[in-house]
Amino acid sequence: MPERSPLAPDRFPDMPAVAGVGFAATACGIRYKGRTDLMMAVLAPGTSMAGVFTRSSMASAPVDWCRAGLRKGRARAVVVNSGNSFTGKKGVETVKRTAAAAAKALGCKPGEVFIASTGVIGEPPPADKIVAALAPLAAGTRPRGWSEAAAAIMTTDTFPKGAAATAKIGKTEVTIAGIAKGSGMVAPDMATMLAFVFTDAAIPAKVLQSLLTDINKRTFNAITVDGDQSTSDTVLLAATGQAQHKKIARASDPALKDFKAKLEAVMRDLAHQIVKDGEGARKFVTLTVTGAASDKAAHAIGMAIANSPLVKTAIAGEDANWGRIVMAVGKSGERANRDKLKIRIGGVLVAAKGAVVPGYDEAPVAAHMKTAGIRIEVDAGIGKGKATVWTCDLTHDYITINAGYRS
Repeated sequence: MPERSPLAPDRFPDMPAVAGVGFAATACGIRYKGRTDLMMAVLAPGTSMAGVFTRSSMASAPVDWCRAGLRKGRARAVVVNSGNSFTGKKGVETVKRTAAAAAKALGCKPGEVFIASTGVIGEPPPADKIVAALAPLAAGTRPRGWSEAAAAIMTTDTFPKGAAATAKIGKTEVTIAGIAKGSGMVAPDMATMLAFVFTDAAIPAKVLQSLLTDINKRTFNAITVDGDQSTSDTVLLAATGQAQHKKIARASDPALKDFKAKLEAVMRDLAHQIVKDGEGARKFVTLTVTGAASDKAAHAIGMAIANSPLVKTAIAGEDANWGRIVMAVGKSGERANRDKLKIRIGGVLVAAKGAVVPGYDEAPVAAHMKTAGIRIEVDAGIGKGKATVWTCDLTHDYITINAGYRS
């Protein structure tokens, strides 16, 4: 396993139990030796489910299965394997066998079992080993098995990722908690590699889907590590309905105000952790774009900067080369006024009106570039559109990790 990211948190958070959710993990020997690689989350009957997935035209079999499952919006389990990501006819067969075995163990329908996978694309995992492990996993879940579950879904990740919060719906307190994995092949155009969020709130599937789709735009859809989109990207949001609060019928219900804010906080925390575990990452970069033609345009400009190898390597080299940022704005395909463009690094205005700021002193900016948290602000000088995206630097370790990924 690669060296733990220097941006990693000190420890896995103390995660609360979510009523109606239990976890179990085991080692099937799918790809990695001496590591857990199969996770199962068992959900209370009647759990609502929402999801967002990769937009890749090469979507994996589990993604297709989950999309179909969302039509009914009910779930009893989530099963995730790491190591290999199955596609093609063998992938479809493995998904069906996995769902059938989990359903038998839980006494539910196969369509209520949601499945995700991550790892080497196109190499089917050992279906027999997975199927054989499901009944023991279903019988051995525990409410606070968060860290074990988070570790079981890791591939090149250097630390397990978790986040939690409490919120109120009316006067009732509910819990929101989730885990994620992701380190490379992250520029999802929908979500991230894998993330699973759970709440004990009683929210109908259609409302849950509306909340997830909206919040996802500002969290998992606003991160990039390397500009590459996975075939297996999946984010699932499950609501077990165990909390006793007023009935929710629409996403615009004022009673959901605090819940929305806390759900977004949990998803943003997980998204940030993925960037901080970017393969070879040494710096966490926050890019804020204002003055664009629209919020969508601002997002596009931000992602163009965040995905630029020249910008990312300059950050890795601690070089305050703002000209590369200008280059990335220009290639974004979005409108920007060259003569009104403004760029700040670490809060310091470095460029305005198409040129370096008169009397510009690079010393404080150079000092900021040596820190682990880099802040870049760009004003496109066009309108009122704004967006924030997050990325990391691009180091030689990224090449080392990916050059030897299958070896």
